[in-house]
Amino acid sequence: MATKETYFRKGFGLKDEVRPQIESEYHSAVVDQIRSNGHRRSFGDIEVRLAEEFGFCYGVDRAVDYAYETRLKFPDKKVYLVGEIIHNPHVNRRMEEMGIEFIYPDEGGVFDFSMVTSEDVVLLPAFGVTLQAFKDLNEIGCVLVDTTCGSVLLVWKRVESYARDGFTAVIHGKHTHEESRATASQVLKHPDGKYLMVRDMEEAHMVHSYIAGRPDRMSREEFLERFGHKASEGFDPDRDLRQFGVANQTTMLANESMAIGELLRKALVEAKGEEYAAQNYRAFGTICSATQERQDAVVKMMQDPPDMMIVIGGYNSSNTNHLAHMCRQHTTTYHIEDSTCIDVEAGTIRHKPELAVEAPERTETDWIPPGPFALGITAGASTPNNKVGDALVRICRIRGIPLEDPASGAVTADAAEGNQASSTSP
Repeated sequence: MATKETYFRKGFGLKDEVRPQIESEYHSAVVDQIRSNGHRRSFGDIEVRLAEEFGFCYGVDRAVDYAYETRLKFPDKKVYLVGEIIHNPHVNRRMEEMGIEFIYPDEGGVFDFSMVTSEDVVLLPAFGVTLQAFKDLNEIGCVLVDTTCGSVLLVWKRVESYARDGFTAVIHGKHTHEESRATASQVLKHPDGKYLMVRDMEEAHMVHSYIAGRPDRMSREEFLERFGHKASEGFDPDRDLRQFGVANQTTMLANESMAIGELLRKALVEAKGEEYAAQNYRAFGTICSATQERQDAVVKMMQDPPDMMIVIGGYNSSNTNHLAHMCRQHTTTYHIEDSTCIDVEAGTIRHKPELAVEAPERTETDWIPPGPFALGITAGASTPNNKVGDALVRICRIRGIPLEDPASGAVTADAAEGNQASSTSP
């Protein structure tokens, strides 16, 4: 069983020891320069605009810190990670290079911990784990290092309170996402806890029609066929959608989450009146502040859209996908999972052109505008600054513009000869 000696949520007091290594691996001098220049700077004929908020958030920074501290604290122990620490391929590769072994779930999201012993150390990711996964690890007696983000924990408390008070939790999120699975499991702290996951406005309209009792609504059988795998066991829409509270995966689009909540509230009003809805509907904003800030920064950038946007972050990163989706509404946008998707020699870019996580990559040639242009850059909350800096260096190299980023090790041949990038700002 986990005790004070085997369960850790506050690190090991080794932050100062691991910070130099983390900064050397994830820092970018060129990003710092652009930030200090009002988030804008010109390199040759490229005007670079950085979003005012992008990249590592506090929760991700904390999770990465704890992973490095854990490896330092237990140099001789086997260290496992439940899933991925965050949704960034570069950071996860670094975890593997540090000797941390990943345990991946099956298609149903269930983990097999049979290889873990009481002598081992297990890292819980920033997304958190389900109640069942935590219970299984707890019973093994291994050391648990919990990096679950504080914003996620707040949603858990909200969802658990719904279940405690007899309300079904309607969660705006992706039913296959680790965070949503972990959040939904919180209702199981109570014997009659129920949840339903809704992916988007399209599904929300289906639920709205069912609750409101509209003539075109699904039958009960059709509803369960569509949502049964996204709901708690034994879910009955006729019983469990009479009283509910809404919450969301913390990385969803904030405006969509609010719209879904309001739509479902109106369904109760339509079915049973305002007074009933006031007593049987609950809603609290559970989008994390970092996600909101990054979305707000993109909205601000798109008031005067650059000619092209580069969005950097894992293809399975929900918050990055939503940033890319927002940018595509206004300008040419390339969502790349890593700076290495930009091939300097070939002059190409590999990117994911659609919002869907499973959308295939596409390779583009002649993708950089021929004349002077404005380049916007943002990155998901799991993307380190060195990947932002390296992406910019690669674009400049394709354009024949000398630029170096010593912190990330990205140096052009011209820059190595001492040429300097031009700047239109003081």
